[in-house]
Parts: sequence; structure tokens; C-alpha cells
Amino acid sequence: MLKRLFSHYIAEEVRPMLHLAIPLVLAELGWMFMGIVDTMMVGRQANSAVAIGAVSLGSILYYAVAIFGTGLMLGLDTLVSHSYGAGDVEDCHRSMVNGVYLSLALAPVLMGIVWMWEPILRSMRIDPAVLAQAFPYLRALNWSTLPLLLYFVFRRYLQGMNLVKPVMFSLVSANLVNLIGNWAFVYGHLGVRAYGTVGSGWSTCIARAYMASMLLLYCVYYDHRNKTGLREASRLPHFPRVWRLLNLGFPAAMQYGFEVGVFAVATTAIGRLGAVPLASHQIALNTASLTYMVPLGISAAAAVRVGQALGRNDGNAASRAGWTAIFLGAGFMALMAVAFWTVPYYIVRAYTPDPVVIQSASVLLFVAAFFQLFDGLQTVAVGALRGAGNTRTAMLCHLIAYWVIGLPLGYYLCFHEGWGAPGMWTGLCLALILIGVALIYFWRRKERTFAAVEIRPAGAA
Repeated sequence: MLKRLFSHYIAEEVRPMLHLAIPLVLAELGWMFMGIVDTMMVGRQANSAVAIGAVSLGSILYYAVAIFGTGLMLGLDTLVSHSYGAGDVEDCHRSMVNGVYLSLALAPVLMGIVWMWEPILRSMRIDPAVLAQAFPYLRALNWSTLPLLLYFVFRRYLQGMNLVKPVMFSLVSANLVNLIGNWAFVYGHLGVRAYGTVGSGWSTCIARAYMASMLLLYCVYYDHRNKTGLREASRLPHFPRVWRLLNLGFPAAMQYGFEVGVFAVATTAIGRLGAVPLASHQIALNTASLTYMVPLGISAAAAVRVGQALGRNDGNAASRAGWTAIFLGAGFMALMAVAFWTVPYYIVRAYTPDPVVIQSASVLLFVAAFFQLFDGLQTVAVGALRGAGNTRTAMLCHLIAYWVIGLPLGYYLCFHEGWGAPGMWTGLCLALILIGVALIYFWRRKERTFAAVEIRPAGAA
């Protein structure tokens, strides 16, 4: 029975899924590696714990806002993949153009919200030395908002049409841009004066502008070479399509906002414990986020494969695509759980030579090992559901598990029971386990409807 299940649901889909997923996984790893490079580069300064803590605080607070904008663009996964599956490339172009208009309108709003973090943080009991470096770093990151949004628009457009290699190349090469920029701006090379921690923020800003420019150039090049009709597409905003994009993207944006927001609150709370717990939290969060990038890339592939299958009214293919992606993501994260249990010291040692920080971060990685498998399950299930046009279920699951259960429990264990940062991570660990179980259940319910319900292409009336 299991052999038959594997051959029918998994084996036929593995090759096309991996063909699409591997470049996206590499792109997500490249995305995460930019943050890791920032942490490692500033961590080699004189006061390692303060610098790492400042980057941690600035980054998580920026993403707590910016992730909402990038999440809105996730609606393009559904629109573009459904249209491409139905053979309507012109409709893909229209979705991309209106995504650009949405980005232009959204960028100044998000930047204004990011500026409001400073007076809020000043009123909290956070180490002044950390804040002194976190504020300039946050301001530098804020200028990357529009390039970041445009990058996500071009990326979703390209990957929805199975054009994933340029996405991978832009992020991998952007890491080289970011590495050189950190070396120059943080420590003062190539004729640039040493800016310290804030230099890392400017380096990331330049790298994001580079990524958006690369994908835009590829969109133009691909259209010129293959005559897809992009240049003839209407350049005027189409408000019903923008509304459709918002309708799909808003729940996804809220879901990612809940997820990043809860870690922003956790980071701010742990910042009250001092520079060492905050630096340890950042190292463990970076490491867990790095492993998360693999199922996140598979999740993006799942959204595309499921959406394209439904665009051509093939419910069986959509079901196979979703389950294949879920098994791939869960398998990888199970291996990462073993690594976190067995060699946490060597992982943390790559970030800092400080023995106190190494010991503290190793404990957090041990806690993280317990939610790795469930993080993989929930991440890929979110993508599969998004490909099917369901973005609200994940939003509700993240809201309840993180904000109603996980964060209050973590705060209680951290401060009232005296567990410190491991207490906060224990609460978030429970939340991820609950989300993983719930989203697999809802994906199972959704995919059962594929054989009975005829799905119309996204461009249909």
C-alpha cells in the first residue's frame, strides 16, 4: 500500500518539483545568508554582543513592518500560476504591472511606520548601548523598502511562469555585493571610511536595489527574446486586479506579520535581559531561520505547482504536488533537528568566539530542535494552500497559536518562572508544533475537494 502510494502521489512529482524548488531554495538560502553575513561581520567588532544585539533588534523590527508589504505580493503566486497554467501569459503580465503599482503606493506607508519604532523603543528598558547602534542600522534598512517590494513583485511573476534560475542568480550574486559592502562600510576599505554597525545596513540596502534591478532587466530581456507581449501589456493600473491581489495577499501578509511580529516582540522582550541573552537569541534565530529557508523555497514551489495544476483543472496533479512538497520539507527539517541536538556548539562558534554567548545560544538551539519538523510541515502546507487560493487559514492558525498561546506562555516562563530566553523559546516552540499539526489537517481537507470542484483560471470573469 505504501509503495503504491509513493509511486502514485510522490514519484511522478518529485522531479518537476525539485526542478522548480532547488533554485528557489538556493534563492531563499541566499536571502537568509545576507542576514547571517551582516551578523557575522558586525560580530567581529570590539563589542561583539552589543553589535549583534543591535543588528538583531533593528532587523526584526524592520521585518515586522516590511514583511506585511512583501506578504501582499504573495497573492501573485496564485494569480500568475493559475494564469500560466491556463496558458494566459498576457494575464500574467497584467498581474505583474499592477503589483508594481501596489509597491509604489505601499513603500512610503511602510517606511513611515518603521520610523515610528524609535520613540517606542526609547520608552522601553533596553540597553542604551544596543539602541545607540540599532537606530542608525534601522534607518539605513528603511531605505531598502521600495527595492525590496519590487524584487518580490518581479520574483513572484517570474517563478509563477517557471522562470526560477534568474531569481536564484540575483540572490546568490547579491550576497557577494553584500559581503563586499559589509567589508567596505563596516571596517573601512575600498576608500570608504569605517561606519561600524550602520555600514552593514547600507550594504544590505545596496544589495536589495541590485536584486530588484537584476530581475527587472531579466523580465525585459525574456520578453525581448521570446516575444511574450510584456511591452504591449497595459501600463495603466487596473483596480479590480489590484483588489484581487489585495484580497489574496492580505491574509498572507497578516500571517507573515503575525509570525515575524511575534519574534519581534520576543526579541524586544529578551533585550531587557541584557546584551548576552539578546545576542544568543539572534544567533539561534538566524540559525533556525536558515534551516527554515529550505522548506520556504519548497513552499514557493508548492504554491506554483499547485496553482498551475488548478489553472489547467487537474486536481490530482495539484494534490500530488502539495503532498510531495510537504514530504520533502518535513524530511529536510527532521535532519536539521538532529544537527541542532548533536552539534549546537560548532554551529554557534561560527558566529562569535565569546564563550558565554556560545553556551547561551547552544541551549536555544536545543529548544529549536523540537520544532524543526513541525516548522517544515507548516511552511510547505502554507504554500500548498496559497496555490489553491486559500490564504486565510494559515493567517488564523498563526494568530491563535502564536499570539494567544505561544507568546503569553513564553513570556510567563521567561520572566515569571525565571527561565530567561529559553522560556520564551519554549512557548514559541509549542506554537509551531500546534501550527504544523493544524495546517496539515486543513491541507488534507482542501486537497480532498480538488477532484470534485472545477477550478477556473485566475483570469476568468
